[in-house]
This record gives sequence, C-alpha cells and structure tokens, in this order.
Amino acid sequence: MIKPHYRIPILECGEPLVPIPLENFAVFSPHPYIKRGAPYGARSPYYLRQDVLDRLLKAQGILQEEQPGWQLCLFDAYRPVAVQQFMVDATFAEQLQAQGIEPDRLSPQQSQQVWQQVYQFWAPPSKKATMPPPHSTGAAVDLTLTDETGQPVDMGSPIDEVSPRSFPKHFAAGRTPEAQSFHRRRQLLNAVMSAAGFRRHQQEWWHFSYGDQMWAWLTNQNQPEQEAIARYGGV
Repeated sequence: MIKPHYRIPILECGEPLVPIPLENFAVFSPHPYIKRGAPYGARSPYYLRQDVLDRLLKAQGILQEEQPGWQLCLFDAYRPVAVQQFMVDATFAEQLQAQGIEPDRLSPQQSQQVWQQVYQFWAPPSKKATMPPPHSTGAAVDLTLTDETGQPVDMGSPIDEVSPRSFPKHFAAGRTPEAQSFHRRRQLLNAVMSAAGFRRHQQEWWHFSYGDQMWAWLTNQNQPEQEAIARYGGV
C-alpha cells in the first residue's frame, strides 16, 4: 500500500543541503545510526535544506522563550537511502527477536505482519524520484528536548520505538501525573516546531518536517484550500 503523502507532487526547488551548526543545539553523541554501523560514507547526518535549518533555529529560539535553559536535542536529520535501508532491515530483525521468531522459521504471514509493524514507523527505502524517504530529502528531523541541566527530558518512550507509545497523543488521556507530564512535553515540542512551520508525523512524536511530501500532505489535511505541494525531493 502506497502511503498517501507519496501522491503529493514534488517541485524541487534546488535548495542546497547545509551543515547544522551543532553548537546551537543539544545533540545525541555519538550519532545513534553511525554507532550502529549505518553506511553514511562521506555524508553527514547533520545536514538539512537551508530553509529547514533556518526554521529549526527559529524553533530553538521559541523554545527558549517558553522554557529558558531548555534546548532542542537532535537525534537525526539527513539520511541517505542506503542508511534508510540499513535501519529498516535492522528494525525488522529487532522485531523478529522481540517476538521470539527465528528468521529461518519465518512464515510468509509472520513476515508480512512484522513488515507492517516496521513500515508503520519507517518509510520504505525507495529510490524512486516520486517516493523519497522524508529524511532523504533533507527536510525532516528527529529530535527531543533537554532541560536546563542539559539532560534529555523523558517523553514517555524512546525515539524509534515500534509501539503505540510512539503515537504523539498516546498519553493524552492518561490520568497519572507521569502520563500528563509526557503529554505536556510532547505538546511543547510540537508547539515550538509548529510555530516555526514544521508538521509533526502522525505516528511519531519526534519526527518533524518542512517542505517535503509529508509536510505538504499534512498541511493539506489541516488547510485543504492551500493545495500545498512538496518543494524538496531526494538528494
């Protein structure tokens, strides 16, 4: 099944990828996918399109007005298709292990079910010009928050967790103080990113994009009169 945002046309604007000034943000170190051996080659994950970076810097400023001392904490940004493939395959293997399924005894039905779970959160590692993974456009960023002590804030689930806890509003109806705290923090992250023009992935509290197909599709869901199209394709 083709995800609906891939039906959005891309009118590539040609804006360059530029390095993220890491001194302006908190950063996961070492980079989580490089640590696992993802094949970046000579390319860096700490790149975004210029306008996307400008908006990320704006979001950082908005956050610090709302919560002095807090910072956006970058987990991942630009991702070549080869890295997307590496992480999709790794996530599939992790799900097999978590479910106690031996790879050599995997039935077609089990395989299909696990792939559905994986692709609920991960974009297919497509090389088609009309279906670039969001991170492969330089227009998407995964991130969380750090507090005034520099420590990552507990958002209720880790980035990349394949479970319903990753859904942005999973804790919205929670009645415990802890659940309410998780929801407020997710709402804060969404608010500062939205104020800078980003759109949040519907199933990942940590994933935000601007100018790609997902951004355009989400924009059209909320403001159908705009008929937004994507300005960033794969790079």
